[in-house]
Amino acid sequence: MLSFRRRAGAGEFSGVGGEGGLLAAAREQIRTRHMSYRTEKTYLHWMHRFILFHERRHPREMGGPEVEAFLTHLAVARKVSASTQNQALQAVLFLYRRVLGIELPWLTNVTRAPRSRHLPVVLTRAEVARVMAELEGNYWLIAGLLYGSGLRLSEALRLRVKDLALDRGEMLVRDGKGGKDRVTVVAAQLVPALRGHLGRLRAWFENERRQGRPGVSLPGALARKYPEASRQWGWQYLFPSATLCADLLDGRPVRHHLHDKSVQRTVQAAVRKAGLTQPASCHTFRHCFATHLLEDGYDIRTVQELLGHSDVKTTMIYTHVMGKGAKGVKSPLDRG
Repeated sequence: MLSFRRRAGAGEFSGVGGEGGLLAAAREQIRTRHMSYRTEKTYLHWMHRFILFHERRHPREMGGPEVEAFLTHLAVARKVSASTQNQALQAVLFLYRRVLGIELPWLTNVTRAPRSRHLPVVLTRAEVARVMAELEGNYWLIAGLLYGSGLRLSEALRLRVKDLALDRGEMLVRDGKGGKDRVTVVAAQLVPALRGHLGRLRAWFENERRQGRPGVSLPGALARKYPEASRQWGWQYLFPSATLCADLLDGRPVRHHLHDKSVQRTVQAAVRKAGLTQPASCHTFRHCFATHLLEDGYDIRTVQELLGHSDVKTTMIYTHVMGKGAKGVKSPLDRG
């Protein structure tokens, strides 16, 4: 008999709503709209927090003032960031609009959390090399994709075999932030390592099929539309998990990708071993990708497309951290 772990489903709360109640209805509405699992988990978390904040009163008994009080509490007492406060707002609005069918009045009395204007942490090329020298195996390869292709960690972990086009030196990033697909580059230095990885993965995959083990998790309704896809080579995750888990929709055992926490912990340990003083993380590799391309003279629109930014203003933040001194200014002390 197969043993597998159950992924902690968002909204599996005791008390308010329960599986058959309000949060279950919210989960159904989220999945009907094909929103991501991460969004589902986040929205249900904030809905639950909102209800607990008002001592488990049903949202139908509350309205604008209660929502304003909750959001103000987050900003004043909990000191959350502006993006976190907005995240909570969107979750509560979804609860009222899509689940309860209630349109809230304009929220005018909310104390807004201050919007931070921090510049991203960017490492030098030598520092990136030092961190990667402390990584090995799949973790080294994942870090190489983050830095060499500008991927978010979630995008790297969701890569499937069919998304790679190594002969063309590119990959297709599917369902990125905002549900958008994009094409980005694959570093030539990674191609031999990726080919070797695919060879080992193929041998493991064929052994899995011989043993009749479950296939991988699939997005949306693909598992119903193409029931054999989960056991086909092209759909296999590039970095599969070592253990099975329960499918979020029907509870059947499936193979998911490597857990992001495992990669984050390993990269943080590598940063410490490399002796860096800056608080670098997995996402720092993506910042370095953008900044170093701009330093090499690539057009900002090209970098925008590779990163998948909707607005070039988002990409322009990297012009402020390029390795040319503050705003490219040469200090008068450096002039002879």
